[in-house]
Amino acid sequence: MVVTRFAPSPTGYLHIGGLRTALFNWLWARKNNGKFRLRIEDTDLERNKQEAVEAILKAFKWVNLDWDEEVVFQSKRFDVYKKYINDLLKKGLAYKCYLTKEELEIIREAKRKGEEPPIDIRKYRDFKGELDKPYVVRFKTPLTGELCFEDGVKGKQCVKLEEIEDFVILRSDGTPTYNFVVVVDDHEMEISDIIRGDDHLRNTFKQILLYKAFGWDVPKFYHVPMIHNEKGAKLSKRDGAVDVMEYKKEGYLPEALLNFLVRLGWSYGDQEIFSIEEMIKLFDPKDINKAPSRFDKEKLNWLNSHYIKNSPNERLIKLLKEDFEVDIEDHDKKEILIDELKERVKTLKEMAQEIQKILTPPNSYDEKAVKKFINDEVISNLREFLVFLNDKNPKLPPEWHEVMNEFLNLKGIKPKALMPPLRICMVGDTKGIDLSALLSVLGKDEVKKRISKFLANFEVF
Repeated sequence: MVVTRFAPSPTGYLHIGGLRTALFNWLWARKNNGKFRLRIEDTDLERNKQEAVEAILKAFKWVNLDWDEEVVFQSKRFDVYKKYINDLLKKGLAYKCYLTKEELEIIREAKRKGEEPPIDIRKYRDFKGELDKPYVVRFKTPLTGELCFEDGVKGKQCVKLEEIEDFVILRSDGTPTYNFVVVVDDHEMEISDIIRGDDHLRNTFKQILLYKAFGWDVPKFYHVPMIHNEKGAKLSKRDGAVDVMEYKKEGYLPEALLNFLVRLGWSYGDQEIFSIEEMIKLFDPKDINKAPSRFDKEKLNWLNSHYIKNSPNERLIKLLKEDFEVDIEDHDKKEILIDELKERVKTLKEMAQEIQKILTPPNSYDEKAVKKFINDEVISNLREFLVFLNDKNPKLPPEWHEVMNEFLNLKGIKPKALMPPLRICMVGDTKGIDLSALLSVLGKDEVKKRISKFLANFEVF
């Protein structure tokens, strides 16, 4: 059975690079009718934050990535790790190292200078006694030979064992190290496939040595290149490496974000739009690109606009209320309003802002628009149109379109003498949804109020 996992550290928020890794693991498990496990790597007791754990789980729920079985917390497994440490010590595959901090610094300083250290890092490798002083436990790396494994993304990877020092598996404070606990957990959780960032590539050799020392099966590894910004540099907060939940606050739909992330490093022909069902059916980690992917905000916006256009109005109205406190559930023209905005906006946040702009009477008017479209004749037209509306009763956009055309024909004037000025009266500038739809959403009484308000501001004409 294919069993994958995602194992974040709760020292901060879940960023999009982490979410992409989780998505790849989730898709591979779901495709193979396997299991996707979630593990919280919280052995760093000083840096762990409970709110970070909650934020990670919240992000998973928002994007609908479900996990199987209970969440595993490493902080609750120290007894387990201690048992396995003792197993290696008993088998002579690990040893207690009593090098002091001062001695270790001497070794590091020599290496920095490219010199042979005067103290051997393996000084206690074959020491049989016990000393009454602090120690770490080191793994006995084989001194000669080569270690290779076949990476599912990068192909064959090899290292000379002499390049791997006897690495620490238990710190002097009694806490186990990352490389050790990962191996123990992945074995006990029966993880078969590990898809993770290629910043872990060097760690993999150490981990394989531990698998072999215990006589355990080695999982299949897939190391995914990092996400870069559009210029090819490391992704920063400014580029989009922010808390996943920030994307929710900015008005992105979860399916748009997942579609965007799956395409960062993986492709299927020229296809850009993928439903979750298609992702599960088509995804294979062997098809992940060897080169880093580039974060393209414009593509994310394009995908989000696609999913907004194809979302039911009822869902969008609900999200606008829940996430942006814009409530139009009882508005009689809500369908017209949403239908118009779906074709224009890239995010729900933008939609919320547009709705507020439409439903809130303007307190000021764009100076450039006024200068361009408002004059004595236009003020006169607006006054006459206000009276003209008295015996009209347009409700739907086509009816408003008909009323405006009738007035234009009656007066013998061009559309620009009425329509841009009307829009300025309604929202303060000349940008926005179709004018007939705008007037329909506002309704005759509100339209008249806003024209009157505008005229009151320009009595000088």
